[in-house]
Amino acid sequence: MRHTTPTDRTVTRLLPWSGPEGNPCYLLTDDNEGGYLSRLADNIESVQLGMGSELLGHAKELLDDPKAGTHELRYLSARLTEALRDAVRVAESRGARLPVSDADEEDSSGRETGLRPTR
Repeated sequence: MRHTTPTDRTVTRLLPWSGPEGNPCYLLTDDNEGGYLSRLADNIESVQLGMGSELLGHAKELLDDPKAGTHELRYLSARLTEALRDAVRVAESRGARLPVSDADEEDSSGRETGLRPTR
């Protein structure tokens, strides 16, 4: 979600962590990605995506093991769910910070993409 006005250029950024009750956290800033919390969020996103990549490698190994038990697979499923949630949050946050295009919201086939411009 990106909100800007011509006078104050305030940007709302979805942060890569949740509040105490699981609600999303947002950063309101007037600087362009250069503040301490923005850099901290960038670093945490990088760690989250790296951990997700490592987890995918582990998942491949575990799924290829015919001796893998239900407890191991259930644990793996829980970790993959967490990693996917983190990756989706990173994608939403980064997507919301992309520049707004004047282009139509349709793909080359003329179908609606379901994507909405960020403003």
